Amino acid sequence: MDFFPLSERIFLTVFPLLLIVLMGYFFARKKSVNMASANAANIDIFIPLLLFSVLSAETFEFSSYGYLALGAFLIVIGSGLLLWPVCAFLKVDVKTFLPPMMFNNSGNLGLPLVLLAFGKEALPAGVVLFIVENFLHFTVGVYILNRRTNPFDVLKMPMILATFAGLAWGYFSLPVYPAVRTAIDMLGQIAIPLMLFTLGVRMTEVYFSHWKISLWGAALCPLSGFLIALLVLQFVPLHSAHVTYLLLFSILPPALLNYMVAERFNQEPHQVASIVLIGNMTSLFTVPLLLLFVL
Repeated sequence: MDFFPLSERIFLTVFPLLLIVLMGYFFARKKSVNMASANAANIDIFIPLLLFSVLSAETFEFSSYGYLALGAFLIVIGSGLLLWPVCAFLKVDVKTFLPPMMFNNSGNLGLPLVLLAFGKEALPAGVVLFIVENFLHFTVGVYILNRRTNPFDVLKMPMILATFAGLAWGYFSLPVYPAVRTAIDMLGQIAIPLMLFTLGVRMTEVYFSHWKISLWGAALCPLSGFLIALLVLQFVPLHSAHVTYLLLFSILPPALLNYMVAERFNQEPHQVASIVLIGNMTSLFTVPLLLLFVL
């Protein structure tokens, strides 16, 4: 592919995401914004309906995404195992550093990227990657911070319930009344732009403290994920398109959820916030580089 058409495609993929994030950022800088209700609606309503909409569609076949889900699982867990010894070298608490390195921004950034870079036909793959990362975050991730947490509590979450419901609906080919399907699809479409807008708002709430550790995190998060992905590709037979999606997943920056979870468990939330912020800022360079490599 010629360089200029390729660079234009990368720009058309990344710029809309950046624009929505910046709108959220500058809006929050000018006005006092409380996104708590909007975030709760997104987590409990819009994202679950998006998952149900995609997973219950007639075109979705879960069996064709099994290896992709396995690859995502291995990248998340493998990144943690790879960087565990690095925490001692950096003199940083494992509970502070490892979760942002393992659990990436497959929701706020990953879903829009997949949609814009590869089209609607790639959205089911993005949803599968998001489900795997999110499920591990609320089980393994929370367990890292608090070993007394019951990992089965994740089964009560609307996103997980919607995942099981969508898979069951699709597997048994159950009908959805057209008017109800339209409402579900419309509400689900709110999720992705709201994720990006929220990302911009959240960026006003964290600061450039602990910048040395944050720079290490910004480098090690995509690097560890990419190295594990290359290893996974040697053993897991993936469709060529799924290889591209998995590589993109592997270099995504830390999820903002890491900051919220760290705050909940009082696990150096300001340091985690700095790691997340700088990691997401540097992704403005690493994501286009990866797109240049895979497109």
